[in-house]
Amino acid sequence: METRLVPYETLSNAQKQQLDTLQVHPEQLAFSGDIYCALNSLLVNPNPASVKGFVLLAGDLPVAFLLLKRPPCLPHWADEHSATLHALQVDRAQQGRGFGKACLQALPEAALLAWPQIKGLELSVDADNVAAMGLYLTTGWVDSGEAYRGRIGHERRLRWVLNPQR
Repeated sequence: METRLVPYETLSNAQKQQLDTLQVHPEQLAFSGDIYCALNSLLVNPNPASVKGFVLLAGDLPVAFLLLKRPPCLPHWADEHSATLHALQVDRAQQGRGFGKACLQALPEAALLAWPQIKGLELSVDADNVAAMGLYLTTGWVDSGEAYRGRIGHERRLRWVLNPQR
C-alpha cells in the first residue's frame, strides 16, 4: 500500500477524526505517550512554528503520527541546528506492517521541507526499548554514544545527519 508522510494541518476533518482514534499497545504508552497528549502538545503550543505534527497515511487512512520540535521547544540535549523527533506512534492495529519504518524513511525529506535550515534530526530513546532501538538503528540513525537519565530509565541519543555538505 502506498504511504506518504504529510503535515498534520493538511489532513481533512475526517482524517483528523480517524487520527483521534489511534492507539498504541499499553506497554508502549510510557515511551510514546498517547495520541491525545501528542495532539495536545501540538495544538496548544504557543509557537506553532517550533512544533510540527506529521501523519503517515496508508492510502488515505492515518496509521501513524509523530512530532518534530525546533527552538525554543528543543529538549536540553539537542543541538540548536537540529529538529528532534517525539511521540512516534503507529496504531496498534497497523503495527508490524512497516509503517514505523516508512515514517522514518520519509522523515528527512519532510523535515527539510518544514525547516530547510536544519542540519540534522535527533531523538532520545529509552535504552530498554529494544523494538524502537532496533527500528531506529536499522533505518540509519546513529547512536551518539551518549546516554543520560531519562524519566523512565537511561536514554540514548541518536542522530541523523541531513546533508553533510551543508
